[in-house]
Amino acid sequence: MRIKFSVARHARKKKVLKRASGYYGDKSRRLRMATQQLDKSGVHAYVGRKDKKTTYRQLWITRINAAVREEGLSYSKFISGLAKANITLNRKMLSEMAIKDPVSFKKLVDVVKAA
Repeated sequence: MRIKFSVARHARKKKVLKRASGYYGDKSRRLRMATQQLDKSGVHAYVGRKDKKTTYRQLWITRINAAVREEGLSYSKFISGLAKANITLNRKMLSEMAIKDPVSFKKLVDVVKAA
């Protein structure tokens, strides 16, 4: 007796086409094109997850720079001053402080200026 793949094959196709729904044109309807597009989309998604970290760091640095310049300092001088004063806060926290707690951020800037 021979084995037929129809049920399993149909399930595999259905899974691929379901993931590809919403793609433009034949990429959502034809199996080969859908598979190729899913592969490419997966690569872009992987790279995007890595790029997101860089993008956020750039945003935090921009925010810190803007807040520090209001106090008459540059970003690089501020960061080196923090290192000299032995203050270890990451850029995300510094950014949050600059936005949500400007009073304590100003105190931090004063500590850096004094150091």
